[in-house]
Amino acid sequence: MLVHGLWMPGVELLLLAWRLRRAGYRTRLFHYRSVTAHPQRAAARLRECMTELGSPVVHLVAHSMGGLICRLAVAEAQLPPGRIVTLGTPHRGSYVARSLASHLPGRLLLGQSRALLGQGLGPWRGVRALGSIAGRVPVGVGRLLAPGLPQPHDGTVRLMETEPVGAQAHLALPVSHTSMLFSPLVARQVIAFLQHGTFTTSA
Repeated sequence: MLVHGLWMPGVELLLLAWRLRRAGYRTRLFHYRSVTAHPQRAAARLRECMTELGSPVVHLVAHSMGGLICRLAVAEAQLPPGRIVTLGTPHRGSYVARSLASHLPGRLLLGQSRALLGQGLGPWRGVRALGSIAGRVPVGVGRLLAPGLPQPHDGTVRLMETEPVGAQAHLALPVSHTSMLFSPLVARQVIAFLQHGTFTTSA
Protein backbone atom coordinates (compact mmCIF):
# COMPACT_ATOMS: atom_id res chain seq x y z
CA MET A 1 0.00 0.00 0.00
CA LEU A 2 1.42 3.39 -1.04
CA VAL A 3 0.76 6.49 1.08
CA HIS A 4 1.34 10.06 -0.14
CA GLY A 5 2.63 13.08 1.74
CA LEU A 6 1.43 16.57 2.63
CA TRP A 7 -0.49 18.51 -0.05
CA MET A 8 -0.18 15.62 -2.51
CA PRO A 9 -3.01 13.79 -4.33
CA GLY A 10 -1.34 10.40 -4.66
CA VAL A 11 -0.94 10.35 -8.45
CA GLU A 12 2.74 11.16 -7.99
CA LEU A 13 3.13 7.59 -6.68
CA LEU A 14 1.82 5.91 -9.83
CA LEU A 15 5.24 5.34 -11.41
CA LEU A 16 6.58 3.79 -8.22
CA ALA A 17 3.44 1.65 -7.99
CA TRP A 18 4.03 0.46 -11.56
CA ARG A 19 7.60 -0.51 -10.73
CA LEU A 20 6.42 -2.42 -7.68
CA ARG A 21 3.86 -4.28 -9.79
CA ARG A 22 6.61 -5.23 -12.25
CA ALA A 23 8.45 -6.74 -9.29
CA GLY A 24 5.43 -8.89 -8.50
CA TYR A 25 3.58 -6.81 -5.91
CA ARG A 26 -0.09 -5.91 -5.96
CA THR A 27 -0.43 -2.20 -5.20
CA ARG A 28 -3.06 0.12 -3.82
CA LEU A 29 -2.89 3.88 -3.29
CA PHE A 30 -4.18 5.23 0.02
CA HIS A 31 -5.48 8.79 -0.07
CA TYR A 32 -6.21 11.01 2.94
CA ARG A 33 -6.83 14.70 3.55
CA SER A 34 -3.43 15.80 4.76
CA VAL A 35 -4.43 19.33 5.82
CA THR A 36 -8.09 19.27 6.87
CA ALA A 37 -8.22 15.86 8.58
CA HIS A 38 -6.46 14.96 11.82
CA PRO A 39 -3.56 12.52 11.30
CA GLN A 40 -5.06 10.05 13.75
CA ARG A 41 -8.20 9.90 11.61
CA ALA A 42 -6.07 9.18 8.55
CA ALA A 43 -4.22 6.49 10.48
CA ALA A 44 -7.50 4.87 11.53
CA ARG A 45 -8.67 4.80 7.91
CA LEU A 46 -5.37 3.27 6.83
CA ARG A 47 -5.78 0.51 9.43
CA GLU A 48 -9.26 -0.20 8.07
CA CYS A 49 -7.96 -0.40 4.51
CA MET A 50 -5.13 -2.73 5.50
CA THR A 51 -7.61 -5.07 7.17
CA GLU A 52 -10.13 -4.92 4.34
CA LEU A 53 -7.52 -6.04 1.81
CA GLY A 54 -7.74 -9.54 3.24
CA SER A 55 -4.09 -10.16 2.39
CA PRO A 56 -1.83 -12.20 4.70
CA VAL A 57 0.97 -9.63 4.22
CA VAL A 58 0.60 -5.88 3.70
CA HIS A 59 3.71 -3.77 3.12
CA LEU A 60 3.63 0.02 3.40
CA VAL A 61 5.60 2.42 1.19
CA ALA A 62 5.14 6.06 2.13
CA HIS A 63 6.41 9.45 1.06
CA SER A 64 7.18 12.27 3.51
CA MET A 65 4.34 12.79 6.00
CA GLY A 66 2.78 9.55 4.79
CA GLY A 67 5.48 7.69 6.69
CA LEU A 68 4.31 9.26 9.93
CA ILE A 69 0.72 8.26 9.14
CA CYS A 70 1.90 4.68 8.61
CA ARG A 71 3.71 4.65 11.94
CA LEU A 72 0.59 5.89 13.71
CA ALA A 73 -1.52 3.29 11.94
CA VAL A 74 0.51 0.23 12.82
CA ALA A 75 1.30 1.25 16.39
CA GLU A 76 -2.12 0.57 17.85
CA ALA A 77 -3.65 -2.48 16.21
CA GLN A 78 -3.22 -6.10 15.21
CA LEU A 79 -2.72 -5.93 11.46
CA PRO A 80 -1.38 -8.17 8.71
CA PRO A 81 2.43 -8.37 8.96
CA GLY A 82 4.71 -6.58 6.53
CA ARG A 83 7.53 -4.09 6.21
CA ILE A 84 7.56 -0.28 5.99
CA VAL A 85 9.70 1.84 3.70
CA THR A 86 9.56 5.60 4.17
CA LEU A 87 10.81 8.09 1.58
CA GLY A 88 11.92 11.50 2.83
CA THR A 89 9.86 11.17 6.01
CA PRO A 90 10.72 13.63 8.82
CA HIS A 91 10.62 11.04 11.61
CA ARG A 92 12.31 13.46 14.00
CA GLY A 93 10.16 16.44 13.06
CA SER A 94 10.46 18.95 10.25
CA TYR A 95 12.45 22.18 10.37
CA VAL A 96 10.34 23.49 7.48
CA ALA A 97 7.08 22.68 9.30
CA ARG A 98 8.27 24.41 12.46
CA SER A 99 9.30 27.44 10.42
CA LEU A 100 5.88 27.57 8.74
CA ALA A 101 4.12 27.16 12.08
CA SER A 102 5.74 30.37 13.32
CA HIS A 103 3.26 32.51 11.34
CA LEU A 104 -0.45 32.35 10.58
CA PRO A 105 -0.31 31.67 6.81
CA GLY A 106 2.05 28.77 7.47
CA ARG A 107 -0.19 27.34 10.17
CA LEU A 108 -3.09 27.46 7.73
CA LEU A 109 -1.02 25.65 5.11
CA LEU A 110 -0.16 22.87 7.56
CA GLY A 111 -3.64 22.63 9.03
CA GLN A 112 -4.27 19.58 11.22
CA SER A 113 -0.85 18.16 10.40
CA ARG A 114 1.09 20.98 12.05
CA ALA A 115 1.89 19.24 15.35
CA LEU A 116 2.78 15.87 13.84
CA LEU A 117 5.09 17.35 11.22
CA GLY A 118 6.71 19.77 13.62
CA GLN A 119 7.40 17.24 16.35
CA GLY A 120 7.72 13.99 14.44
CA LEU A 121 7.51 10.72 16.35
CA GLY A 122 9.73 9.07 18.93
CA PRO A 123 11.92 5.98 18.50
CA TRP A 124 10.53 3.18 16.37
CA ARG A 125 9.50 0.26 18.58
CA GLY A 126 7.14 -1.49 16.20
CA VAL A 127 7.41 -5.15 15.28
CA ARG A 128 7.60 -4.34 11.57
CA ALA A 129 10.97 -3.78 9.94
CA LEU A 130 11.31 -0.09 9.08
CA GLY A 131 13.62 1.23 6.39
CA SER A 132 14.10 4.94 5.73
CA ILE A 133 15.33 6.38 2.44
CA ALA A 134 16.50 9.99 2.39
CA GLY A 135 17.52 12.36 -0.38
CA ARG A 136 20.67 14.46 -0.45
CA VAL A 137 20.06 16.70 -3.47
CA PRO A 138 19.08 20.11 -2.01
CA VAL A 139 16.44 21.10 -4.55
CA GLY A 140 12.85 21.69 -3.48
CA VAL A 141 10.09 23.97 -2.28
CA GLY A 142 11.26 23.70 1.32
CA ARG A 143 14.11 26.10 0.58
CA LEU A 144 11.55 28.72 -0.39
CA LEU A 145 9.20 28.05 2.52
CA ALA A 146 11.97 28.05 5.11
CA PRO A 147 15.00 30.09 4.00
CA GLY A 148 18.11 28.97 5.82
CA LEU A 149 17.14 25.29 5.84
CA PRO A 150 20.29 23.66 7.26
CA GLN A 151 22.14 21.24 5.02
CA PRO A 152 22.34 18.42 4.22
CA HIS A 153 18.75 18.14 3.03
CA ASP A 154 16.64 17.00 0.07
CA GLY A 155 15.14 20.40 -0.63
CA THR A 156 12.45 19.97 2.01
CA VAL A 157 13.54 17.55 4.75
CA ARG A 158 16.89 17.54 6.51
CA LEU A 159 18.90 14.33 6.32
CA MET A 160 19.07 14.01 10.10
CA GLU A 161 15.27 14.29 10.32
CA THR A 162 14.85 11.11 8.28
CA GLU A 163 16.81 8.90 10.70
CA PRO A 164 14.37 7.27 13.14
CA VAL A 165 15.91 5.69 16.21
CA GLY A 166 15.19 1.98 16.08
CA ALA A 167 14.87 1.64 12.31
CA GLN A 168 16.41 -1.41 10.69
CA ALA A 169 18.09 0.61 7.92
CA HIS A 170 18.65 4.16 6.73
CA LEU A 171 19.94 5.07 3.28
CA ALA A 172 20.74 8.45 1.69
CA LEU A 173 20.58 8.61 -2.11
CA PRO A 174 21.34 11.31 -4.73
CA VAL A 175 17.71 12.42 -5.16
CA SER A 176 15.56 15.32 -4.03
CA HIS A 177 12.38 15.19 -1.96
CA THR A 178 10.21 14.99 -5.06
CA SER A 179 12.48 13.26 -7.57
CA MET A 180 12.86 10.25 -5.27
CA LEU A 181 9.34 9.23 -6.27
CA PHE A 182 10.41 8.85 -9.90
CA SER A 183 13.89 7.44 -9.37
CA PRO A 184 14.57 3.86 -10.54
CA LEU A 185 17.36 3.67 -7.95
CA VAL A 186 14.93 4.45 -5.15
CA ALA A 187 12.44 1.92 -6.52
CA ARG A 188 15.12 -0.80 -6.53
CA GLN A 189 15.98 -0.04 -2.93
CA VAL A 190 12.31 -0.09 -1.91
CA ILE A 191 11.91 -3.50 -3.52
CA ALA A 192 15.11 -4.78 -1.89
CA PHE A 193 13.86 -3.78 1.56
CA LEU A 194 10.41 -5.28 1.01
CA GLN A 195 12.02 -8.53 -0.07
CA HIS A 196 14.91 -8.82 2.38
CA GLY A 197 14.47 -6.26 5.16
CA THR A 198 17.62 -4.42 4.14
CA PHE A 199 18.92 -2.07 1.46
CA THR A 200 21.50 -3.23 -1.07
CA THR A 201 23.84 -0.23 -1.09
CA SER A 202 25.11 2.49 1.19
CA ALA A 203 25.39 5.05 -1.65
